[in-house]
Amino acid sequence: MTIPPDRHRFFGPDFVWGVATSAFQIEGAAQADGKGPSIWDRFCAEPGRIADASNGDVACDHVQRWREDLDLIAALGVDAYRFSVSWPRVQPSGQGAWNAAGLDFYERLVDGLLSRGVKPYLTLNHWDLPDALQQQGGWANRETVHRFVEYALAMNRRLGDRVASITTHNEPWVIAHLGHETGVFAPGIRDRAVAAQVSHHLLLSHGLALQALRADGCAARLGIVLNLSPVYPATDTDADVAAARREDGLLRRWYMDPLFHARYPDDVLAHLGADAPKVQPGDLNAIAQRMDFLGINYYSRLVARAGEPWDVASSGRERTDMGWEIYPEGLTDLLVQLDHDYAVPPLYVTENGGAFRDEAVDGRVHDPARTDYIARHIDAVGEAIRQGVRMEGYMVWSLLDNFEWASGYAKRFGIVHVDYATQLRTPKTSYAWYRDFLARRRQAVQAPAAARRETVEA
Repeated sequence: MTIPPDRHRFFGPDFVWGVATSAFQIEGAAQADGKGPSIWDRFCAEPGRIADASNGDVACDHVQRWREDLDLIAALGVDAYRFSVSWPRVQPSGQGAWNAAGLDFYERLVDGLLSRGVKPYLTLNHWDLPDALQQQGGWANRETVHRFVEYALAMNRRLGDRVASITTHNEPWVIAHLGHETGVFAPGIRDRAVAAQVSHHLLLSHGLALQALRADGCAARLGIVLNLSPVYPATDTDADVAAARREDGLLRRWYMDPLFHARYPDDVLAHLGADAPKVQPGDLNAIAQRMDFLGINYYSRLVARAGEPWDVASSGRERTDMGWEIYPEGLTDLLVQLDHDYAVPPLYVTENGGAFRDEAVDGRVHDPARTDYIARHIDAVGEAIRQGVRMEGYMVWSLLDNFEWASGYAKRFGIVHVDYATQLRTPKTSYAWYRDFLARRRQAVQAPAAARRETVEA
């Protein structure tokens, strides 16, 4: 699969190409070097929570194999690596004493990236809250907001002079909705009012952290990452249009409106009724801090039908191994919609990729479906740029096959295959495609510059 030639010109020379992972999904070393337990360690230990009854104790053994993994990143030719810090690895209880061994690991990781010419893009919270804080109420407890700000400041003072960006939270909707309303993710709570309060505290901690980081002289660019999808009505009936409006409110506007308009959408507040979060004076202004970037994680679209869920199979489109419809044009629609509705900063696609059933055969992993998925979504980003959206980067999810949360190890998103029994890494053909695509991009960017130099010298 190749990107149509007319799309190449929309990606400027400073466009950032990257790859992403998260701490709990790859690090392992769950009880090593003073790390404390996270809510996901506890969740995995509860019978029936994880599809294959697995856990993150070993995962991809990244804490031990980080040098090998960084070599894979460097050989890929990306500009950036988006990773997360495990809060309980650096501060086991989420407050109080810091763990020197955990902090040293991230020092080595960041320095290792820089020595390989790769910019570190740090995420503070990719879901693995210290369990000690959960025992005090977790994100439902307003005190956790302040513990997060302290954590953000500590990480900035340790790493902020060397990372390109700091993301506060990855996908607060997932933490709030899947973790606290449906309960299918950690910490496994099922309470809509709690979920709404959690969403507010996550946004508040984001805003207060940005205030504190800027006051502390943080040199890194600051932002947040949201998982968003465009929502289409299944039909043009009033009922389906209303259902799509409601779903868009719960997923997109509930987070975007406070971040950019300092308010929650009235229709969603009415929908929540007594379950709406308790908001203190000044909270919304604190949330609506200036951001240097906004990260968007995109995997598929949503289609809303009144009274019943929409069956993705009815679209006739291909699906990934997660059952998610492959709909690249939805990414273009989403980016254009965000740019139209809000005064957004430069946008990044911070996660995009597909789970497919890969197998290693004779030492090779051939995954044309993933290659096609990535190529078509890069094309969709190019189309958004053509329509005037300020895009600054695109990052593939994920570098490695890894622990896929409640699905365990059954779903593979990586462009590098991991044999979990031996920890052998095998780059897939999608890795080779992305590497070669980036090499061609560099050549295309360098050629005009070289021609200009030759003209000047002549």
